[in-house]
Amino acid sequence: MDEVERSQSHGAEFKLRRNIHRLEKGLIMRPRRDDFALDYIAETVVIFDALSNRQRQKIKKENELLLKWAHDVLDHYFSITREHPTIVTCKKKFRTINLLKSTDRDDSSPFCPYTRKSEDIPDISINQLHKLAQYRRSCRWYLQKPVSRAIIDQAMEVAMLSPSACNRQPFRFIIFDNQLSASDVGSIPMGTIGFSQNFPAIAVIVGQLDAFSDDRDRHVIYIDSALAAMAFQFALEVQGVSSCCINWPDIEAREKLMEKRLGLAKHERPILSISFGYADPKGQVPYSQKKALDEIRIYAQ
Repeated sequence: MDEVERSQSHGAEFKLRRNIHRLEKGLIMRPRRDDFALDYIAETVVIFDALSNRQRQKIKKENELLLKWAHDVLDHYFSITREHPTIVTCKKKFRTINLLKSTDRDDSSPFCPYTRKSEDIPDISINQLHKLAQYRRSCRWYLQKPVSRAIIDQAMEVAMLSPSACNRQPFRFIIFDNQLSASDVGSIPMGTIGFSQNFPAIAVIVGQLDAFSDDRDRHVIYIDSALAAMAFQFALEVQGVSSCCINWPDIEAREKLMEKRLGLAKHERPILSISFGYADPKGQVPYSQKKALDEIRIYAQ
């Protein structure tokens, strides 16, 4: 597949995300090389042009924030790298690309590498964080009270800030906030017999394998999804919403059931589910004693 064909493929956005993140890592290196990314800068500009063109023609409304980020990082890259022939050619191409600017967004602040300010450190102590982690337990009994989508979306905003390999974020959260649907979907995994009928809402995290071109990266969907899942649960908890992670065993029959129920593409895989809702104050939670620190933490030389 050549660069143009790749730019038009379903994975173009994932490729752009990865390459822009690679550029950012090059930009913050110490010492920074005079030229870098020579093996992928042309591909990056081609994909950026294709996605920008689709936005201009309104064939598909691309992620405006993704394009803004890509534009600003590329612009910074071309402003600090030396006049290498490959870079010069790509720079000329980049300067011809017109990116539509959102009328409701302030474009004055560049989406580029920056130095964090000490005054921006959030006022959250380790004791507060520990209390949150200790209070959050796997809740299986909920009040039949709907969770507003505003609360869910605020939790999603936090989850989306989780670390992700090359910033691809190769997952989706498919959320059922209707009690009947949540109970139906919640009955598909193993281990929910006897309490799935109580779920007021459930999120199924789905990994997207089309984000990767190499088999070596096939496990990233599990890593990135798990990182986002924990942040999602903490963000729900601080808003008064309890949750429970539901394991997803690798059983072909259940894979097919979930694939059909969610309408998944062949490159998508269920990772885990999270039931959530307002905890029934009369419902108990397992004590779930965790391992001792010395059983898990090892200082190595």
